[in-house]
Amino acid sequence: MNEIPPVLPDTPDHSIEPYVLRLYVAGASPNSTRAIVNIREICERYLKGNYSLQIIDVYQDKSLASQQQLLALPLLLKISPYPERKFIGDMSDTAKLLHGLGLSPESNG
Repeated sequence: MNEIPPVLPDTPDHSIEPYVLRLYVAGASPNSTRAIVNIREICERYLKGNYSLQIIDVYQDKSLASQQQLLALPLLLKISPYPERKFIGDMSDTAKLLHGLGLSPESNG
């Protein structure tokens, strides 16, 4: 498991709820590797440190896939802010992912 700790944004308003994201991957497969790179870039560009990203390799804990009912990988789970959302694939469709996360392309720096 790889976790990036949440960091508050460099703005006076610390009341913004941080994004809590969990990315489930299947080892070092090409799709998993692309998903990790893509979601990290999106988080740094559009969330500017206001997030927690946990990367979970289901190959490290094979029972996790059935416990969490993971049918397709890679899978990104947005836990907060509410509502929870799921995204499947290599996270390369930035516009679709931003829309699903409730972000706009103009929110980058």
